[in-house]
Amino acid sequence: MRNEREEKLRVEPLASSHDRSGFESGVEPLDRYLRTQASQDARKNMAAPFVLLLANGTIAGYYTLSSTSVQLAELPAQTVRKLPRYPLVPATLLGRLAIDRRQQGKGYGRYLLADALYRAAQSEIASFAVIVDAKDDSARRFYERESFLVLSDQPMKLFRPMADIRRLFD
Repeated sequence: MRNEREEKLRVEPLASSHDRSGFESGVEPLDRYLRTQASQDARKNMAAPFVLLLANGTIAGYYTLSSTSVQLAELPAQTVRKLPRYPLVPATLLGRLAIDRRQQGKGYGRYLLADALYRAAQSEIASFAVIVDAKDDSARRFYERESFLVLSDQPMKLFRPMADIRRLFD
């Protein structure tokens, strides 16, 4: 049985009908991106923005997914041992994730992360991992709590192997 909160929330691709004007995460570049750039990125297939909507249609948060690659040398040695020796490994970039400041502290960040990981795992495009670039130490700790691993020599760039993500949804 779904809980009441889950029935009130829905995640869907960003559409022109979504009112983005009042969204405020407290991080101006993330707010500006949603208001001015996200639709264009979607139209040009640069990123796939998804919004978390409350029952009244208000945007509570959003994230973007796109294709990327990671250099084999950036991955930890124990991970590299299991991979073919290609110079680049395909991955999915969780490029942005933001929650409206009025909705922060309610677990919506984890909710959106789970949705993003599920969508990445369901994709028919090959992807070794989901990659994130944490904007600050707080974001890095959030992803580390969610089992993301730090890339070698890049403490703000983290990854979670797709095999691990798929096990979450089996």
